[in-house]
Amino acid sequence: MPARTYDDLAPHYDKAMRPLDRWFLARLRATALRYLPEGARVLELGAGTGLNFVFYPTNTVGVATEPSSGMLRLAREKEKPDRVRLIQSCAEHLPFKNNSFDAAFATLVFCSLARPAEAFSELRRVVKSGGPVILLEHVRPSGLLGPVFDLLNLITVPLFDDHFNRRTAEEAQANGLELVKVERSLLGIINLIACRV
Repeated sequence: MPARTYDDLAPHYDKAMRPLDRWFLARLRATALRYLPEGARVLELGAGTGLNFVFYPTNTVGVATEPSSGMLRLAREKEKPDRVRLIQSCAEHLPFKNNSFDAAFATLVFCSLARPAEAFSELRRVVKSGGPVILLEHVRPSGLLGPVFDLLNLITVPLFDDHFNRRTAEEAQANGLELVKVERSLLGIINLIACRV
């Protein structure tokens, strides 16, 4: 989704996500961050309004990126570990040197990227070899729900640039990441995808 669209959504984003976080997302966010190695220099892609910050270990060191200035403004108001910097940047063009991070993660980001292959390429560049990349994403489920999500995609892409039928685990693998594990929730709609560079 373009940063400008997220600038418009920013004031309403936390309120819209609150029921989902209460129902299941907060638990999954916490689980995703537990996959990160202790003491690692970490990159978060698409930090949004900072809803993941509460799950960061207090000793986390690294960077949280976000393309939307509106979202970033709200993220700056939230508590986070002192050694985590916020930087405005899109996932497809990261302003970091090669091998800058030990690990990376993203939650609900790859559904809205225009060019996910470029973002995976950037992750392979900035995360050290063997480093984990953890993704929490809504995806196209298998079975009878799959075609339903294909139809939903015809609506969500023009309205929100949100791709409801992404196959993120397969895309990560096709773009050079080693797929380690996929944990499926909510009939396969939400996937916690553990990869390695």
